[in-house]
Amino acid sequence: MTSPRESLAAWLRDAHAMEGQAETLLSTQIERLKNYPEALPRLKAHLEETRAQRDALEGCLEKLGESTSSLKDGTMKLAANMQGLMHMMSSDEVLKNALASAAFEQFEAASYKMLVAAARVAGEPEIARTCETLLEQEVAMADWVWSELEPLTEKYLALEAAGAEAKR
Repeated sequence: MTSPRESLAAWLRDAHAMEGQAETLLSTQIERLKNYPEALPRLKAHLEETRAQRDALEGCLEKLGESTSSLKDGTMKLAANMQGLMHMMSSDEVLKNALASAAFEQFEAASYKMLVAAARVAGEPEIARTCETLLEQEVAMADWVWSELEPLTEKYLALEAAGAEAKR
């Protein structure tokens, strides 16, 4: 039988790997984004947030006397690279990235909500507070992505209609 503390540690390792995936996804999107410069400041800010989140998760694991999982981290980064490659091949890459980001940000937020509850049950209020902060950051990013879907789509269609490169 797994204790709440053991589950918390496993899920913190998962979240650490998830943030590694997010870092790879964001880095690729930023690198390839060409015709949508208005999105760059928020994406770059969230990339820095993501790196800080990974550090915070490492700190949570250290508090439990645990470490990250190289296997999970590597697997999630590989998944991010495959996703990026698939989107690069589509004619509407920027929109595919936006849709994937909308879903991924919700997944991250849900993961942190679960971690908050797990940390409380495991008697780790400091870890719960850290995860609450990370949850707030992910909800804010998810809200931003959601608010940008319509204007992004409109700009994409306008660039396409003008014969300009809209893909990225």
